[in-house]
Amino acid sequence: MRISEAADACGLSADTIRYYEKSGMIPPIRRDASGRRRFSAADIDWLTLIYWLRETGMPLRQMRRFFTLAQGGPETIPERRQILTDHASELQRRRENLDKCDAVLAIKIASYDQPKPKVTP
Repeated sequence: MRISEAADACGLSADTIRYYEKSGMIPPIRRDASGRRRFSAADIDWLTLIYWLRETGMPLRQMRRFFTLAQGGPETIPERRQILTDHASELQRRRENLDKCDAVLAIKIASYDQPKPKVTP
């Protein structure tokens, strides 16, 4: 699969994929005889995970740590799991905060739908 197809498959732009490759956040991509990148299904899986971690707001520093650990093999699974668990907890905290924000906005929006009392002099 070429880079444009990989971009379509994982949701990242081709430029972003190149950046992540240069920064070492994904394993080196196999290249054909002409030097063009050829993405495997495993490459797409990595890129898709990066896409979703980014979408959830995981800091780039944390993403780099996770992918560095992943290169270390199975013995790094406990630390990788902890990174994801901590991030899931942060998402839950943010979700609860957004729910509170949503409730405040709903009250304010509803207040605009209420008839205004007539003021008499």
